[in-house]
Parts: sequence; C-alpha cells; structure tokens
Amino acid sequence: MGRGPIHIQMHMGPQLVTPVPQEVTEALLTAQITSTAGERSGFQIAFDLTKRGAIIDRLLPEGFFDPKTRVVISVSVQGTASVLLDGLIVRHEVGASNQPGQTTLTVTGEDLTLLMDLEERTDRYPNLRPWQRAQRVLDKYADFGINADIKHEQIEQPPQEQLRVPFQTSTDLTFLNELARANGYTFYLVPGPTPGQSTAYWGPEVRTGTRQHALTVNMDVNSTVDQLTFAYDGTAREEPQARWQNPATRDSQVLPQPDIGPLRPPLARNASPALKRRTLPGTAKMQLGEANAELLARAATSADAISGSGQLDVTKHGYLLSPRELVGVRGAGVTYDGDYYVKSVTHNLRPGSYQQNFTLSREGLVSLSDRVRP
Repeated sequence: MGRGPIHIQMHMGPQLVTPVPQEVTEALLTAQITSTAGERSGFQIAFDLTKRGAIIDRLLPEGFFDPKTRVVISVSVQGTASVLLDGLIVRHEVGASNQPGQTTLTVTGEDLTLLMDLEERTDRYPNLRPWQRAQRVLDKYADFGINADIKHEQIEQPPQEQLRVPFQTSTDLTFLNELARANGYTFYLVPGPTPGQSTAYWGPEVRTGTRQHALTVNMDVNSTVDQLTFAYDGTAREEPQARWQNPATRDSQVLPQPDIGPLRPPLARNASPALKRRTLPGTAKMQLGEANAELLARAATSADAISGSGQLDVTKHGYLLSPRELVGVRGAGVTYDGDYYVKSVTHNLRPGSYQQNFTLSREGLVSLSDRVRP
C-alpha cells in the first residue's frame, strides 16, 4: 500500500515470512501497532472482505490468518524503511454485513515475546549472574531471528552456589521481566532491521545517544505536532528504604540511598523531589548485592514525575517517532522544553494517513540544554 511518501509492506508465514499476495495488501484497511517501554507490543489489522475476494475464498480456509501465524509490517517514509512489527496472530474475527464493502476481517496479535509466554518451565541457574541467566533463556529463540542485546547489571552479584541457586518456576517471559525489574532494567523486543529479524533487549532504558528529530509545537509553519500536553505528578517519585542483615553477625543496617545516574542519566535540570518513602520487603535476607540492586531498581523506576502526550502526522513531521529512545521538544516553554524518553508510540495507519500517538517522560523540569536536535 502506498500513498505519497508512505509505503507499507507486509510479510507473513508460520515461522519464516515471505511477502503477502497482492490481494492481501490491496485489502488492507487499517493497522494499529502499539509499542510501550517494559511491555509487550500489540497490533490489530483490518482487511476488506469482498464476496469473491482471495482472502475469504482461499486464504482464510487455508489457514493463512490462523493464530500463531507470524506477521511483519514494514513502512517506508520518504525512502527510509523501518520494521514496525514482528509478531504473532492470536485471534481473528470476521464481521459480515449486508452493506457493500462493510464485511471485514480483523486480526489481533502480540509481538514475538508471546513465544516466551506460552509454557511454564522449571529450571535452575547455578553459578550464573543475572545477565548470564537472561542470555541462556534468550538463546532458545534464535531460530526465530531473535538476537540478544544484553547489558551487564549495574551492581555486581557474583553467584554463590553454596548459599543459593537461582531457579525459575514460570514462563520465560515472566522470568526475564522479573530478572530485569530486580536490576532496574527493562526487557522488550525491537523489530528489524530487516523483516524476520529482531533484537531482544535486556538492560537499562536507553537514555543516552543520538536524539530523534524534535517534536515542535507552537512555532507556526515549523510546528510538527498540533498539541502537546504535559503533567507533573508530585507523588510519582519514591524514596525506597532497604534494610539488610549480615548473616554472619546478625547485625542489620539501612542501606544508603543509591545514585540512579548510571541507570537514568538526568534529562532535566530540576529533578522532582521524592514525596513518598517506602520500605522494601524481603531485602534483609538477600545477599548484599541483590539488596542493593533492588534498592537501585526501585529508586530508578519511580523517578519520572513528568509525563507528556500528543499526536503527530508522520507526513507532516517527515520522520517516524520511535519508542524507547530520546527525543527533543521545543516550543512548549522553558519549563517543559528539552529532551524526553519516548515511553510509548501507537502507529495508526490507513490509506493516505499515518498518525502516531505518543507518551513521553522524564524526571524533572527545565532542560539541561537550550538546544535540541531540529
């Protein structure tokens, strides 16, 4: 499907994907894809069903749209191609209507992390650090074109098999998410860079590196966003408290507050204060490294008190806004201009239209710099 500078390409298959028949592309009505930091991506695609069309006569009966079928959607904006989705169908619905052109097929699905959430497993991980456990789990999914990008944890947690052997009694996805949260990390899949390939990222939120093209508001013909809304939630940030007991002496101590900078490099000059104080349960009997990691994780993940939301027209903006990366804002005033982490993006595609709804976050007010990438 192509209208002006926007072109969409679909690939489908049971595991390895190939371009879909032309009849499928021509029947595409809408596609909605949502990607959120720390969550599984989801999609919903609607097709037009005509009485004598190939979809209803041949492809549906042959199982072309059955659950667990793999779907890859790529989009080209002004000649630059990006993979938006690599996922699996979990449900399809046919809506029949007496009105011409109103009979539709709707397929709903989730990204490839669904594969990791279908079976509960019991496993042991002796003498493996957290990042090594994540690596061992993800190695099982290489046949689906999933490449692992795993970062070492911020706080050293050397394995001590004589004291405790880490174990798993859950799905692989639950295990990876719990392991990530315990270290202040996140886990998600990034589709691409080519159809059938994706990257499983296990590490801290990406809050460094090159910024995306700025979201511009209230600057006349230079505006790329019609409206941006910001909110400051004073109760969002917490100061966690953790107590640890020395197993040798039985003495206990309150652990010092960690520096969250290595996990969350600052994006604002005036960080919001922590109005809440909360005691973390269970840290007293942990190993010291695990307790410190838990404290750091909780302090970092509750740091963002500023949120923003808006909508952009990709054809007007000229660029795709990608989730889980940084972007600059300009035109919103001194308080809210500057760099933000893109928390989520919802792609809304239909013939002749490409809209993106997005949410942003950061830890405080006033930008660290007076410039953003245009």
